[in-house]
Amino acid sequence: MKLASYKNGQRDGELMIVSRDLATAYSAAGIADTMQQALDNWQHLAPQLEQRYVQLNQGELEASAFDESRCCSPLPRAYQWADGSAYVNHVELVRRARDAEMPESFWTDPLMYQGGSDDFIGPRDDIILPSDEWGIDFEGEVAVITDDVPMQCSLQQAAERIRLVMLVNDVSLRGLIPGELSKGFGFFQSKPASSFSPVAVTPDELEGAWQDTKVHLPLRTTYNGTLFGKPDAGSDMTFNFAQLVAHAAKSRNLGAGCIIGSGTVSNKQGTAHGSSIVEGGLGYSCIAEVRMIETIRDGKPSTPFMQFGDLIRIEMLDGAGNSVFGAIEQQVKPLY
Repeated sequence: MKLASYKNGQRDGELMIVSRDLATAYSAAGIADTMQQALDNWQHLAPQLEQRYVQLNQGELEASAFDESRCCSPLPRAYQWADGSAYVNHVELVRRARDAEMPESFWTDPLMYQGGSDDFIGPRDDIILPSDEWGIDFEGEVAVITDDVPMQCSLQQAAERIRLVMLVNDVSLRGLIPGELSKGFGFFQSKPASSFSPVAVTPDELEGAWQDTKVHLPLRTTYNGTLFGKPDAGSDMTFNFAQLVAHAAKSRNLGAGCIIGSGTVSNKQGTAHGSSIVEGGLGYSCIAEVRMIETIRDGKPSTPFMQFGDLIRIEMLDGAGNSVFGAIEQQVKPLY
């Protein structure tokens, strides 16, 4: 099934059931008021939501047109947001750009950081920042929302606790990252609020595209009206979502509503430096990766980071060309 959260003046929004074609929506009132409430009681409430979802798709409910502009992120705030870096090709490029060797452990032990989860941006809300001199970048990713996950869970247990899948724009401030990482304590100011797709879907809704807890569909990123990337999210994903969830639960329990991200979707593309869309390749899911390739190839980057007024759209289409999650579509604007 497909679920969304409408803005309603409350912090956690109103849970909405959305039709498979994203055409109509119906309030989940009477079953669960919010997405977190549904997740907290998933075993009991999911069958009721599923029944309502079937009725919605069969046209048996007096539904309204689904409006993505009314959506906050499916979870407007979450108890936990942890982002991995499952596409090691992306990590390898970062290190090659600065002539650094990549530790062998990166292929067996996922990178992961804990991000801010108290103030997510809605999928159609502006990205508001104090300065566009901080190296503003988008990062197209996939994420899952879990049920309660026990510490030291098996991969099978981790896979079984994945409840929903959605897309992410993990906004990064590249100019602030080096200074923060040099302190040895990780990201904070360099990772402002992330945004998520209008709709979160249950894995079964993805049908054949959900295999080995990966989403095998292209992630389309359009930057200022031009297709920037369409790498396949299932290819070159070194660590699947079951592995990422189990990694996060190594030394702690995860509470229902925990969000785990994949990191920037990145494909190797069979060439030494990757290929842009213009060059006939699959393109990229962030500006930093283009700049890395330019540095490796030319000795310095030439593509600028985002400026105020720039537009980013992130979406995933199924085999028939239909939007699966709706689109993240945002403009960068100044705080003052």
